[in-house]
Formats: sequence, structure tokens, C-alpha cells
Amino acid sequence: MFKTHTISFKNAFNGLVWSLRTQPNYRIHLFLSLISIIFGFYLKISSFEFLLIVFLITVGLAIETINTAIEETTDAIDTKIREDIKIAKDVAAAAMLIYAIGTTVIALMIFVPKIF
Repeated sequence: MFKTHTISFKNAFNGLVWSLRTQPNYRIHLFLSLISIIFGFYLKISSFEFLLIVFLITVGLAIETINTAIEETTDAIDTKIREDIKIAKDVAAAAMLIYAIGTTVIALMIFVPKIF
């Protein structure tokens, strides 16, 4: 049983490394996350606000990972332009867009009052 979990963790880690190496949006997300954490320390946001920022970063990376998995899976099914595959990719990307807009609003609500 422990060996199964070790293999699962190794596979998940490989997926994370692959995503970091190949996906520009992943690296952008990590860069913006680092900026948010730095600003959090600089602006002395509360513990709860830090908790919220870390939660938003984690969920954002998870959504980006799922989006990437959907894109890679649909490309494996067919690389030709197909309406059904386009819809799947567009909807997965829309999930990340909705999340990014929401997190931007929350980040602004946390950081803007501290700046002004």
C-alpha cells in the first residue's frame, strides 16, 4: 500500500515538474504569487489575509494544472481543429479566467487599502 502511494506521489511530482518546465502560464502564476507574498510582508497584511493569499495561490495552481491536463488530453485525442475539442479547451480556459478575475478583485481588496 505504501509503495502505491509512493508511486502516485512520484507521478504527481513529475506532472508538477513537467508543468513548470513547459507551461508559461504556470510560471507567470508563480511569479505573480511570489510578488503577492513579497507585498504581503512589505505591507504587513494580517495572518488571515496571508492565509487567504496562500489559499488563492494554491487553488489557482490547481485550476491551471487541471486546465493543462484537459488541453493535453484533448490534444492526445485529436490535434485537428474540432468544435467539441475547442469547446472543452475554451471552457477549461474560462474556468481559469474566472478564477483569475476573482483573485485579482480579492487581491486588490487586500492590498489597495494598505497602499493608500
